[in-house]
Amino acid sequence: MTEIKNYLRSLERSRAALRSKDRPRTFALAGREWDLLDGVFAPPFSASTGAAMELLGLTGPERASWQGSLLEVGSGTGVIAICAALAGCDPVTALDINEQAVRNTALNARRHGVTDRLTAVHSDLFDALGTEERYDTVYWHSPFVLAPPTYRHETVHEQAYVDPGYRAHRRYLAEAPAFAAEGGRVLLHFSDRGDIDALHAIAAECGRALQVLGSRRIGEGTETVEHILYGITAP
Repeated sequence: MTEIKNYLRSLERSRAALRSKDRPRTFALAGREWDLLDGVFAPPFSASTGAAMELLGLTGPERASWQGSLLEVGSGTGVIAICAALAGCDPVTALDINEQAVRNTALNARRHGVTDRLTAVHSDLFDALGTEERYDTVYWHSPFVLAPPTYRHETVHEQAYVDPGYRAHRRYLAEAPAFAAEGGRVLLHFSDRGDIDALHAIAAECGRALQVLGSRRIGEGTETVEHILYGITAP
């Protein structure tokens, strides 16, 4: 296991982000100010949210036109869901397993005036959704670092960093296409901090194909991490 993929290192990053004396109450990203509640994944301590925004065309030189409905899994502070709503998505459903993140997303939705078209919901992946719900875009910025199958998260915050045995990834690959509208798309944000070979193997077992839609190499401290946006299809 290389250092960049070491799940213990990712767990330490999770714990450091929670206890840091420099953890802010608000932060700036994508030209806007955002509230940050205790216990929620903190974009100021990671370049991954900024990379995700650029890959989705919400920021950067390759801006995309966003229309239709959006389902985001793992909304955290709500930055991506809210920026998508501001860019034209309507309606937007933002899910998170962390109840504090659900509150954080709702708080930022009020801050940026999108409560009329964005709903924040507490959910373990798709558990809180009705079986008939369909979205034009289904998206997850996953906790791409692989932890051993026997690892049990000590806090819900850790679930934003590591996925034991890639159980959550398997569920997403298997279940997400069912929530896509006809002609819709299913997206997954991953990175080379994760096990790309294992992801492709699980996708194949689930009868899914992964297509690289874009990638960005981002400096994080002394390392360079490749962030990848996959499209998921059922051949």
